[in-house]
Amino acid sequence: MESLYSEWNSKINVISRKDIGELYSHHVLHSLAIAEYVRMEMPDLFTKLCDPAGNTAILDIGTGGGFPGIPLAVLFPGGRFTLCDSIGKKTKVAADVAARLGLDNVTVVNSRAENLPGKFDYIVSRAVTSIDNFLPWTRKKFSEGIFCLKGGNLAEELGLAMQKFHLRPGSVHTFRIDSWLKDPYFEGKMVVYIDDKSF
Repeated sequence: MESLYSEWNSKINVISRKDIGELYSHHVLHSLAIAEYVRMEMPDLFTKLCDPAGNTAILDIGTGGGFPGIPLAVLFPGGRFTLCDSIGKKTKVAADVAARLGLDNVTVVNSRAENLPGKFDYIVSRAVTSIDNFLPWTRKKFSEGIFCLKGGNLAEELGLAMQKFHLRPGSVHTFRIDSWLKDPYFEGKMVVYIDDKSF
């Protein structure tokens, strides 16, 4: 995977030039924090996603060059991943990497999320925008829940989103990534899971 992204990064700045050397720790492992949360808190879903016969539809909104969707698709053959981004050159990278890794459970779409037809079981995303801006893009697009990789002043951000969208108490769950990965890079970074399907 590293050689594929390095090759693309020499042509298109998909990953920050200063960060390409930290591809696995800052991008792959960061993406897989969602999988660790699922393993710990949702073991039945984890087992289903690990089973190649599974059929769980997952939408990655704002995938960029394929994060978190591609690392999750490698780990979870039972997930059918649709990677969506509005920037064509980024989806070109994601599609090429997925094809060269032989990921037949990945489809890449150059589109805005709100324009995509259909409904998915879960949505994943990696720090695309604030949660109150992000949630409208997910409206009527999922049946089970949303996983977001976030950092920053999360208490304020989540409080605003809960108030704005009237999220029910107990529907927002957080997981500190630095409780799993001890690298200082992950300090303050979280997995946020939202299972309120009413908005």
